[in-house]
Amino acid sequence: MPSNPNRRYRAAAALSAVSLTVTGALAGAMTTSAEAGVDAAASTSSSTSAAAAKQKTSLTVLPPISQFGKKPAAAKKAKTVVTATFTPAKKGRPVSLYVKSGGWKKVATTKTTQFGIADFTIPTKKGATYKATAASYRGLPAITAKPAKNTWKSADFTDEFGGSALSAEWAQRQPFYNPAGLRNCAKGDPSASVVSGGTLRLSVLLDPARTAEKCAAKKADGSTLGSFAYRLNGHISTDGNHDFKFGVAAARIKFQKEKGGHTSFWLQPTSYNPDATSAKTDGAEVDIIEWFGQGGRQSGLTSFIYEPTPKGPKKTGGFLKQQDRFLANKKDAWYKNYHVFSVEWTPKHYVFRIDSKVSAVITNGISHVPQYPILSLLSSDYELANAPGDAKSLPQHSYVDWMQIWEY
Repeated sequence: MPSNPNRRYRAAAALSAVSLTVTGALAGAMTTSAEAGVDAAASTSSSTSAAAAKQKTSLTVLPPISQFGKKPAAAKKAKTVVTATFTPAKKGRPVSLYVKSGGWKKVATTKTTQFGIADFTIPTKKGATYKATAASYRGLPAITAKPAKNTWKSADFTDEFGGSALSAEWAQRQPFYNPAGLRNCAKGDPSASVVSGGTLRLSVLLDPARTAEKCAAKKADGSTLGSFAYRLNGHISTDGNHDFKFGVAAARIKFQKEKGGHTSFWLQPTSYNPDATSAKTDGAEVDIIEWFGQGGRQSGLTSFIYEPTPKGPKKTGGFLKQQDRFLANKKDAWYKNYHVFSVEWTPKHYVFRIDSKVSAVITNGISHVPQYPILSLLSSDYELANAPGDAKSLPQHSYVDWMQIWEY
């Protein structure tokens, strides 16, 4: 498949945060004439210096990948995410973010997570320089991360789904019933991928050509799960038109409420090798986000990596724990509002985020080959029994407001 001719490698904007050791000298202990006082001061200074020496920090400026809201919105109005990391990790440590504007101006405050991460969502300001300072906390002296600049330019790929049809970058996937892929009862169809009102509507629909028939859904072992209505699925990709290797991919999505199908934003390697044994040379399936509907078992959000190995495919990841902590407020729901789901893909890791918050980090199965994005709402055989009332639960709809890719 052709690679993307507009790929721009930007080493200066590398996403892998570089750790640094604190080098600033701390104020010495107060000297007294009493021997005991001198000893105590020396001990305190030594202890403080040791605590300072073991601290490390990093500061990463990401593209505009945060845009919670009820309605479609212009991608250019999304907010930039700045991530500061402090080790040793201490949950609840106050952190302040500053932007250089003549002097340093404080623009936001937050507290670290249990992983020592402080995430900030701020208005996008191209070329701006930021620094983050963590307050003294639980025996650790205050520390400032090395400043970082917003070097991101416009996205290398953007689709805001304007007009009334998909752009030429997109192609339909798997327009056939696929028993081998555990979709004996569903196939991709253009009628299930509709552009309207500034969004892409992905759907699960009844197949109008087979309403009088029932399908025998089957498990991977060949046993029958039951009989269900035939379905059409929204399933598109940029395979053959746009791929990338390393960078940030993000999509603003509002999910369907019902179970019985799963909405996905994912990546596949451009060159498919059925005998693949290594993600580094052959790529991996990167499931940035999957949503299986609201409520009960086999529901909610997941992020996965499927990597090829000599022993067969290896799966890493799973359902997100306490997923509602990523919602904006108590009235929010994944099927009520739009959120931005993204992956930061580097040679060393995948970092998954929901708006500004890190939802998962995976360090194995790292692809080093070009991959292309896929958007889908699929009804696989194994989940059809979860659809309330089978055909009565249809149609189901999810909405994608925009998708963007920034490469480096």
